[in-house]
Amino acid sequence: MGFLKAEIEVSSSIELVWWAWTRKERLVQWFAPDATIEPYLGGAYELYFNPANRDQMGTKGCIITHFEPKDRLGFTWKGPDEFADIMNHEDALTYVLVTLSETAGKTQVLVEHFGWKEGEEWEKARGWHEMAWSHVLGSLKSALESGKGDLCCSPQAAAHQG
Repeated sequence: MGFLKAEIEVSSSIELVWWAWTRKERLVQWFAPDATIEPYLGGAYELYFNPANRDQMGTKGCIITHFEPKDRLGFTWKGPDEFADIMNHEDALTYVLVTLSETAGKTQVLVEHFGWKEGEEWEKARGWHEMAWSHVLGSLKSALESGKGDLCCSPQAAAHQG
C-alpha cells in the first residue's frame, strides 16, 4: 500500500529537465529506446523498452493524467512483463507523478509512484520499481549533466548543432 518515492538533484535548468520527460526525441536518450508522447492532459505516455514488440515490456495504452508545464507530470504506468498479471490491466494500473522544482540553477526531480496493492507479488513489483526508478533518475542526471547532445540545450539551439 501507499507509494514509493525516488528523487535526485540535477545540475540543469527546470526547462531542460521538463523537456527530457515530455519530448520523445529527448526521452529516448535516457529512459526507453522508443516512446509515444503526446504532451497534454489525456495524451499518450507510452514507453517501449523493446521497440520490436510494442505489446511487451512497455507502457502501451498509458496516458498523461496530470500536466503542469515545468512543474508536474503525471501518467498511468505498467510494470515489466514479469508483473503483467497483477499490474498491467486497466483496473490495476499504477500512477506516477513527477514533480520538478528549481533552486539556484539545479532541479530537484521527485518521482512518486502510487497505486500499489498488497500481496507478495505486489511487494516484488514494488521492490523492482524502487530499483528501476533509482536507475532511471541516475540516467537522467548523467544525460543532462554530460554537456553533450541535445539534452543539455534548448530545442532551438539543438537544431542548429546538427
